[in-house]
Amino acid sequence: MKKILIILSVFLLTISCGQQDATSIDKVLEKGDLKALREKRSEIVAEQQAVADKLKQLDAAIATKDSIKKLPLITTIAVKDTLFNHYLELQGSVETKKNIVIYPETSGVLTNVYVKEGQRVSKGQVLARIDDGGMSQQLAQIEVEAQLAKTTFERQKALWDQKIGSEIQYLQAKANAEARENAVNQIKRQLAKSTVNAPFSGIVDNIIAEQGSVVLPGQTQLIRIVNLDDMYIETEVPESYIGSITKGKEAKVNFPVLGTQIDTKIRQVGNYINPNNRSFMVEVSVPNKDGIIKPNLTAKVKINDYTSEKAILIPQSIISENANGDQYTYVITDKEGNNIAKAKKAIVTTGKTQGDLIEVLTGIQSGDELISEGARSVKDGQQVQIIN
Repeated sequence: MKKILIILSVFLLTISCGQQDATSIDKVLEKGDLKALREKRSEIVAEQQAVADKLKQLDAAIATKDSIKKLPLITTIAVKDTLFNHYLELQGSVETKKNIVIYPETSGVLTNVYVKEGQRVSKGQVLARIDDGGMSQQLAQIEVEAQLAKTTFERQKALWDQKIGSEIQYLQAKANAEARENAVNQIKRQLAKSTVNAPFSGIVDNIIAEQGSVVLPGQTQLIRIVNLDDMYIETEVPESYIGSITKGKEAKVNFPVLGTQIDTKIRQVGNYINPNNRSFMVEVSVPNKDGIIKPNLTAKVKINDYTSEKAILIPQSIISENANGDQYTYVITDKEGNNIAKAKKAIVTTGKTQGDLIEVLTGIQSGDELISEGARSVKDGQQVQIIN
């Protein structure tokens, strides 16, 4: 009631002064004296300033007495420590060390292809054969000669053991037998090149050369074999992570094309830093039981480079930065009835981010209540009203 009377008095006073001023102004205007006009204007300005000062005093008095204040409305979140696994995200593609194209080791006509595309083969299995150009007949003939040379040597050796015959005859027989045996082995090695064998177990992905065509060593592609059991992803990691990315670390591999994610581990970490981009290589194994993952398939790799058992994670949106570059957020203190509390600025240091969350290392602790909505519109020490 007192406040209403005070405001009414000021209002009536202002009206009264205004009426008097209007009469006085009319008289000054009628005279038209420039000096009088200027003096009257200065007088009115002074009166206005005096009224403004009185209004400020009244507003301040009202603010101290008024129990219903217009406080900023905010929402809060409770801080709890939690397990935090941070992942380094990288790009890579699937590779396998068992994905080769077989070339012939000798020239000739491709006489036989014993496998079909899509067929599973074992290591050492015969895949194809190249015409040996009569080398098999040569081998048969030289094997007969080698057997004769061996028999001659054995008999000559028996005589020499009995001190019969000359040493030169014994040595000649021995040298002849060894030469024939070496010739047989050499032809066998050469003849083996006409047979194409599987270097490892896998699947025949493509038969490139046609049966009956002439093939040349190191030039003509014969057959592609792929093994999808031993797959991996090779990717480059910045050198700053060399202390946290180690063999056996957990990794998650996502294949966007397949819509599939698998959990795996790092199987190998490179020991060389590339001077061009300051990175090192890592290999992540890729289990492929169903055989749906193919070489050169694009993948997104997430490698666990940091883990905290009791981390404090908060939304990045509630963190601000002052002119000095310090990061801060607001903590609720002095909580009263009617959800009235005080906002206190807390300077924080932050760590790694994951999505919309950021880890807070210092400045707040588990159990604190932080301002969420409205965090950017309050001030340090200001009273707020919680509307959770």
